[in-house]
Amino acid sequence: MSLPALFVCGALALPVDTGKTHQLDGVVIERHRVAESVASGNATRLLDRESFQRLGIADFADAIHRLPGVNLKDYGGAGGMKTVSVRGFGAQHTGVSYDGIMLGDGQSGQIDLSRYSLTNLKDISLSVGDGSDIFVPARYGSRVAMLNINTLQLSESLQTTALRAELKTGSFGYVSPFVSWQHRFTPHFFLSTTLEYLHADNHYPYTIRNGTETVSDRRANSRMNSGHGEVNFMLKTDSHRLNGKFYYYDNDRLLPGIVRYYTNLNRERLHERNAFGQLTYQYIVNRLWRLKWNAKADWAESSYVDGNYPDDVNDARYRQREYYANMCVLWHPSAWLAADYSVDFSHANLNSSKNLYGRPYRNSWLQTLALRYRRDRLMAVGRLMYSLYLNGNKRAEASADMKRLSPSFSLSYRLLPDELLFIRLAYKNIFRAPNFNESYYAHYGSRDLKPESTDQLNLGLTYDKTLRHGHCTLTLDGYLNHVTDKIVAIPYNMFIWQNINMGKVEMLGVDATARWERRLSKCHTLTMAANYSYLRAANRTNRLSDYYGRQIAYTPEHSGNMAMGWQNPWVNVSLNATGVSRAWATNNHYAGTDMKAYTDVGATLYRSITVGRHPITARLDLQNLFNTQYEIVAHYPMPGRRLMLTLTWDRSH
Repeated sequence: MSLPALFVCGALALPVDTGKTHQLDGVVIERHRVAESVASGNATRLLDRESFQRLGIADFADAIHRLPGVNLKDYGGAGGMKTVSVRGFGAQHTGVSYDGIMLGDGQSGQIDLSRYSLTNLKDISLSVGDGSDIFVPARYGSRVAMLNINTLQLSESLQTTALRAELKTGSFGYVSPFVSWQHRFTPHFFLSTTLEYLHADNHYPYTIRNGTETVSDRRANSRMNSGHGEVNFMLKTDSHRLNGKFYYYDNDRLLPGIVRYYTNLNRERLHERNAFGQLTYQYIVNRLWRLKWNAKADWAESSYVDGNYPDDVNDARYRQREYYANMCVLWHPSAWLAADYSVDFSHANLNSSKNLYGRPYRNSWLQTLALRYRRDRLMAVGRLMYSLYLNGNKRAEASADMKRLSPSFSLSYRLLPDELLFIRLAYKNIFRAPNFNESYYAHYGSRDLKPESTDQLNLGLTYDKTLRHGHCTLTLDGYLNHVTDKIVAIPYNMFIWQNINMGKVEMLGVDATARWERRLSKCHTLTMAANYSYLRAANRTNRLSDYYGRQIAYTPEHSGNMAMGWQNPWVNVSLNATGVSRAWATNNHYAGTDMKAYTDVGATLYRSITVGRHPITARLDLQNLFNTQYEIVAHYPMPGRRLMLTLTWDRSH
């Protein structure tokens, strides 16, 4: 899948190489080239900062909803947990990177995206399978798909100081101030800090039906207070670059729980903290060789309190630590050939006050050898990955060690020499090691679990056309995926469930996108975009089962989005609509566990003015315009109609 039509803008869908080049820090880059997402052999997508404005993308969850083939599991509200899965694979198969280094969660294997906002982001990109960029950590190849979050980088054109402030306020007690400061101390050293705070009451109304009776209520015990801060620095010379980040996140939230008839009481709360530091060093040795080192130390703690039960019987505290190091070596002997060797090591452990068998840890060694050939109209990329997971446990028996070789390849061919029309083919085999919860959680985990094994096959067409007064991009991808040894929970007895390997799933799907942009006049531009996804993710475990061939849980067959934007001298306007078909909350499709289809419509108005040489932008987002009530996760209703006002002030000099 290439760049979704919804997100392709003229600056990204560039025309064919004009032959002009520039020299930048020893690396020759083409001034004009085909957008990577169109020419790539795998499905890649990009949402940049301009798209956030033009397409009326209100928040991080809204951005994820705009990506075809992507399913967001959302528990509702500003503080509801949000995880992402791609093309029917579970959320544990989707890796998330933050400024070039993957985020880790050895406990659950999935990343909660509710902690991220669009305020300080440069772009969000999604790559399904292995991309054409081979100069990346080996860890990137260990996932079915990678969601890459990139923050606004330190600007090398900055003369001295830049300051940006933003305030968001909205429905249901939402308020979020943000401030960012950048300074250039010397021609080679840059420093920035960002601070962000968010408070939301989340007491939004909802209705539920019990037979013929309709009950209206408001979400309770939903308040959240969260904040995050970052310090970033960059030290740069002609052939050396060192980037560093220190990150801290704190979130104290009340948990509303599932909705119930006639009662709305819940006394659960969760306090999460996360701190990490990461470094990236790049060295251009000469025209043929480049080196890159990454390092990271990560600490996370979560404290769960359940006031519904006396004597703290369910209270628990979990602590995770991870230490990570990576080295990449890129050899580029010619313009048409490149090779990369990457090796990663990580140590992760988990401690808990209860509910865990021992103190598990895992040492991971990942190595990839990649080769890229790009000549004339053909680009081919091949990778071979070796994974070694060494499991241990200080106070109990550990899971068995795991190792495997995993191949992948992608091909892209330009069908016509004078048109940007590409056909592409991609295949990837990879496996997922069980996380700590699946292996060691009391009564639920099993140390005998085997890894889930996955196969992906993608065939697609992409077309990019520059028109006289506009631009058009079309993409069509079909894919076939398999999962074997799927980890599922089954009832061991009346009270206890346990994880086992028993599942097989087959996914057959289509992703299609279209985007058209036309400049109506010097000051007026019209953008229209749409995407559609079909996904049949069927249970293939046991032909004799009544549930064989049924759609897996939380996977709608049909989903899509449409957007239209009008840029003008007065007030810019965008409209968007997202539609999702019926889904099921259980793999067995029990009666009453279906979640109805829904359509969510939104609108955005924004305008920038200059006050004292500094721009001020005012933006109004209207989400769920028709107050549609729906659920993405069963018994967790989503908010209805709501407003968000954003004021941004930018001072750079």
